[in-house]
Amino acid sequence: MRCLMLICLLLFTLPSLALDRSRVEGYLLPNGLQVILKPGYESDHVSIRLVIGVGLDDFPCDQRELPHLLEHLLFSGLDESGEGGLEMRLQSLGGEWNAFTSNADTTFVIEAPARNQRKVLDLLLALVRDTQIDAKALANAKKIIEREDGGHYGPVQRWLDRQDIGHRASDQLAEELGLKCAERADVDDMTLDQVKQVREHWYAANNMTLIVVGGLDKLLPAYLERSYGELPPSEPGERRDLETITHQAEQRRTLTRGWLGDSAKLHWLFIEPVLDVDHDQTLDLLSRYLDWALYEQLRLRHGLSYGPSVQRESFGDSGMLSLNADLERDDVDAAVSVLEELFDTLRKNGLDAQTFARIKDAAIARESWSSQGNSALADYYWGGLNSYSDGRYQDPVSKLRKVKLEEANAALRELLKTPGYLRIEQPLMAYDELYGLVGLLLASILAIGLLRRRRQPPPPRPSGATRHR
Repeated sequence: MRCLMLICLLLFTLPSLALDRSRVEGYLLPNGLQVILKPGYESDHVSIRLVIGVGLDDFPCDQRELPHLLEHLLFSGLDESGEGGLEMRLQSLGGEWNAFTSNADTTFVIEAPARNQRKVLDLLLALVRDTQIDAKALANAKKIIEREDGGHYGPVQRWLDRQDIGHRASDQLAEELGLKCAERADVDDMTLDQVKQVREHWYAANNMTLIVVGGLDKLLPAYLERSYGELPPSEPGERRDLETITHQAEQRRTLTRGWLGDSAKLHWLFIEPVLDVDHDQTLDLLSRYLDWALYEQLRLRHGLSYGPSVQRESFGDSGMLSLNADLERDDVDAAVSVLEELFDTLRKNGLDAQTFARIKDAAIARESWSSQGNSALADYYWGGLNSYSDGRYQDPVSKLRKVKLEEANAALRELLKTPGYLRIEQPLMAYDELYGLVGLLLASILAIGLLRRRRQPPPPRPSGATRHR
């Protein structure tokens, strides 16, 4: 009887254990602030994300760091205790926090015990609403950003940026095409009034989303309406049009990375096509297929690269798909030939049906464990805000299942319609070239020494000396 009761109990509780991550409790506060709540995996912990709809792309190149500068300023303190006192207050609540400014948004990230969630949210609200910004805090925040970016942005660093020295291959190509700023914004020129205008126009309640995942307080909705509902709304500034491709780029370039070495990195980059249906899911599956193809060709069959990979990035209004391989310097031409043959085969035959089905099944299976834990789930909701509507996020599994082989092949044909852009990163000189140069230099020094010795006249004979026959 006890066994039967246990089985019944398990049958009734199993459905509640399955977490449907696509469904959330989402609503708008009267001031327009969007709230997304989700009971998570760990009941004694909450993950909080406050997302403000302003990022680097909302400003021209010479002002791009303004939202990043404001993000740092908001951690400068609420009273005389300053930044340290603010951090101690959060530590006393058992929490940790950070903030990130991306191209699209500015997000405050907090992990905290569930028992203190309202106190932590109080502190976050005070940080956003009550932080007083002055010239001293601005100067300190400028120094922090300069250190994060590699130091003071002087004439030498500006010249290096213009020469594409030290930039990643994808960044270099984006700059060449006009999709990315060629130089960093100089924070020295940014004023207190500019930062305050960003806060006034963009840090509005109706331009914010608050995400809380984990052991939710039963009174949390009432608390949020009473506290965060008091944030003033306003009309946010219009978002800038994203940069588009305005220049042509060289099909192949060699980029100098370092002074000496025998290694090299190959990057074959393609501009992603814009698909009418299931854009992200189709290109995601295509990139996974190409990742396997690189692994099979460059590592398993030819042994040219230990860790080939495929990466998707966004620059301006364009997506970029990059096929990457670590190589020996002497193997670059062989790897290029292998990839050219691979592209020709794909253009002619398309994707292998069995391989595509296997990779698609693996991608679907990965969705079942890729967002485990409150933090990962909160990040998932943060990253998928564009797919959120009426209390639901689009289910990635159903979207992946809809992608057919024919659609993936059509995307492949569009992707490979152009030859793409080849970038080879390698040091200025290989070791063999250095040894040869040193040998040539020593030989030259030796030859010059011998030549000077031959041309030197014989020493004069002492006076009065006789010659013996």
